[in-house]
Amino acid sequence: MNIWKRFILFQGTARSRFSLFAKINGLIVVLFIPIIIMYTYSNNVTYDVVSKELQISNTKQLTFLSSQIDSRINQMMDFSLILSRDPNVRAFNGLNMWDDLYDQMQTRYVIQEKMMLQSGVTDIWPTRYAVYSQQNQDVIANYNRSSGYDENYLKRNMSGQWTYGDHGAESQEELQSFYWFFTDSLSQPGMLTGSNLVIEASFSYENIQNMLDTYKKGGQGDPFFYHKGNSPILNRSADKQLSEELIRYLDTHSSEDTTQDVVKLNGKNYLVSSVKSSYLDWHLVDVVPLYQILQPISLSRNLFYLSMILLFVVGISASILLYRNVQYPIKKLIQGLRRVEWGDYSVRLHSKNQNEFSFLFQRFNDMSHQIQDLIENVFHEKIRAREATLKQLQAQINPHFLYNCLGYIINMAQMKDEEAVISMAYNLSAYYRYTTRVERETSSLKEEIKLLVNYLDIQKLRNGRIEYHIDIPEHMLSQSVPRLMLQPIVENSVIHGVTKSYSSGEIRISGGSSDGFCKIYIDDDGPGLSPDQLEALNRKMQQPLQGEMGCGLWNTNQRIMHLFGNQSRLIFKPSPLGGFRTEIIWEIPTEEENHNDIS
Repeated sequence: MNIWKRFILFQGTARSRFSLFAKINGLIVVLFIPIIIMYTYSNNVTYDVVSKELQISNTKQLTFLSSQIDSRINQMMDFSLILSRDPNVRAFNGLNMWDDLYDQMQTRYVIQEKMMLQSGVTDIWPTRYAVYSQQNQDVIANYNRSSGYDENYLKRNMSGQWTYGDHGAESQEELQSFYWFFTDSLSQPGMLTGSNLVIEASFSYENIQNMLDTYKKGGQGDPFFYHKGNSPILNRSADKQLSEELIRYLDTHSSEDTTQDVVKLNGKNYLVSSVKSSYLDWHLVDVVPLYQILQPISLSRNLFYLSMILLFVVGISASILLYRNVQYPIKKLIQGLRRVEWGDYSVRLHSKNQNEFSFLFQRFNDMSHQIQDLIENVFHEKIRAREATLKQLQAQINPHFLYNCLGYIINMAQMKDEEAVISMAYNLSAYYRYTTRVERETSSLKEEIKLLVNYLDIQKLRNGRIEYHIDIPEHMLSQSVPRLMLQPIVENSVIHGVTKSYSSGEIRISGGSSDGFCKIYIDDDGPGLSPDQLEALNRKMQQPLQGEMGCGLWNTNQRIMHLFGNQSRLIFKPSPLGGFRTEIIWEIPTEEENHNDIS
């Protein structure tokens, strides 16, 4: 008490020095204000300049890319028009009255050759063409088709617009292509008269990807092709997670012909620009990370850092004397108190100067020494109490069905059932041989499983409805666990689960290990408990033993926590079998801890 009184008295002297320190800090704060205002202003100006320039540049580049795509599409449409008027194509759609098969083959070859030359196999924009003769029910194409002439296929797609897929093709490749069908029929658009010549022009989505990849190499964006209701076409190195989030944003916002917005995704700002294609009715979208554009901002940032350094030098020169005489000793005392708070009572403070702080350090050292002696005495007493508690908890877990087993042996002996008598006597002998050994507080999980087999065989002899299954991984059997850890829980499943219902009788014991923990699940198909009852039972396991509670499960939970730590415990849940489940979770000890348990 005298130490703390002296500490309180010293607070008055320290408070006066803190007031001086607060005044100096207030001056430093006043000096910071104009610097912060200057930095905020310059940073905003820089950001506006970068944002505007980036928007203009990005729009120009995106518009140019869109015009390139539209130009190539326009070339395909022009070629389709020219091809429809080609004499060989007209001959192909004429009456099929050729006498010379060679002429027919030559005509087909010439048409295919013209389409192949136009397709640009080595170009970044390969195309596909097909000529359909409604008169002859025939088709010529410059690519391998999965099917021949299909009248219904033509009727489905005679819309006069570019479409993505043919809305019914079975080939996945065709569903990833853009199609356009042209006929120079004078009838109503989209109607076939029976003698039409139809030109099909198509290109794969990979053409768009090629253009996007080329565009991405020359910039900082991540472009993709977007149409609401269709899967987007991404560039091959796209950030898929970012694209998915942006697509969800675009799906909820109407897109005009040309738009630019600053969108916040994952807490970061992105410039999103879009340009609509004239022919495809798709949007070419580019997303640029604004937060990575740091070149114009670096000058403003450096100016801010320079101002901060100058102000810091001024502040340090004014407060260094105060720091040496007051702040450093107080900081040292706070560190000592924190170490004491963390449980390190061996900390000692020393001062070269003879002042109030040296007196306080000496009193602090006396206090730490006294607390350390007191904690060590209490700790030794706690260890002795813990050992006594463990032995008491283990002693309370005693088998209580001996008389019933002996009665069963007598009845079977009177009935001359020697096999039942031998089986009961063997299992009962093994059971009590294990439970009466008290020289060690722990045993291996393998020995615990053997005890369960003896116990469940005894119960199965007494109640023929009982069936049990044990599935424990081999690597877990060597784990050291408290003796009689599993038996009280299995006994609880037998008494409160199986025997309370005539339709139940299955007990399942399984286990596994992961993330440094071992887990054992004990399930039964009995009536189980309601959610409120399970919650109440789990809560009681963390409370002191109460008079209305059975001590078996509570004792087992306490022994597990004592041996493995507070992260190890029993948990009660509904069982997949429909009844009651008990989960035993314990932390896998280190090799050194295992060695100590075994020894």
